[in-house]
Amino acid sequence: MSLAVVRDLREARVPAGPDELAAFETDVLAGFVLARAAAGLSDNTIRSDVGHLEQLRAWFGGPLWDMEPADADAYFGKVLRDAAKGARLARSQALRAYFLFLEIRHKAGIHQLTGRVAECPVDEMNRPRGAGRAALRIPPSAAQAGVLSGGWRAELATCRKFAPAARSYAAARLMADVGLRVNEASHLDLADVKWDLGRFGKLHVRVGKGARGSGPRERMVPLINGAGATLKWYVQDVWSCFDDDHARPGAPLFCSERRNADGSAARAGNETLRSDLAAAAAVHLPGWPERVTPHVLRHFCASQLYLGGMDLVAIQQTLGHARVATTMNYITSTPPTSKTRGSPASSARPAG
Repeated sequence: MSLAVVRDLREARVPAGPDELAAFETDVLAGFVLARAAAGLSDNTIRSDVGHLEQLRAWFGGPLWDMEPADADAYFGKVLRDAAKGARLARSQALRAYFLFLEIRHKAGIHQLTGRVAECPVDEMNRPRGAGRAALRIPPSAAQAGVLSGGWRAELATCRKFAPAARSYAAARLMADVGLRVNEASHLDLADVKWDLGRFGKLHVRVGKGARGSGPRERMVPLINGAGATLKWYVQDVWSCFDDDHARPGAPLFCSERRNADGSAARAGNETLRSDLAAAAAVHLPGWPERVTPHVLRHFCASQLYLGGMDLVAIQQTLGHARVATTMNYITSTPPTSKTRGSPASSARPAG
């Protein structure tokens, strides 16, 4: 049995003619568009990426796979030097996505036609940076959050409209306990509460935040930190004040006082939950110097989970972050010591 001949991709080949290259370049771009659509990206995101690539192509004057790092240096360092940081970052990301597509799908074909090995000209030395690190949000302490929650809970017994107040209270508790985004909480259905999954039960978050228009990213969130008890109270004692059909498909978990055309309860909006939280914080936590928002509660949740001993990857999965580095930016607590690690988090670890 003879050994197969192995060719080095860097070995020079006879280049193709201009017409063949032009047709191949058109086919590659069409394949890139189709692949991005298959990945679930929105039409606007795809159009934006193609627009960036066309502007790069017009400046470069040739197929983008011929670009070298020096070309990227000249383009981002001179042509786009004074452009907005967001525009420079978006164009860089589009170029990197295109070269990733070339490497996965067409690296061998490009080499056969041109003798070149396509490598992304944007590297860690010339990659445009974003607008900078987001401002650090310092969430309330556990004691301050307890004051807010306790005062709001006590107010429910005497408030003028019990059901809307109890709904917003339960939603805020959920955001603080398991770190839901306000949009994720408002889009929950009653059927998304999976009481029989895991040790504590779980939430099926169907409308999680996607990256760069990639569409909703689903995840399962464990009902830790007493979130399950809050939800059981809300579903059993409050939800029926809005609607009487627990089995209705698509019934929202957090209902509005408004009604749909069929008479069923409508879904509470993001701004309703956000404004009710701010109003409660103004009354029960007046000493807090900043506005209490659902995003601040996500920071509070991340910090408390870390302080309780949950590892960063588990917190990342709970919050629905694509990168653990993002999760690290949410944590402002001192890390737990080896003596205390694990003991407070027994009720905070995801089960199942």
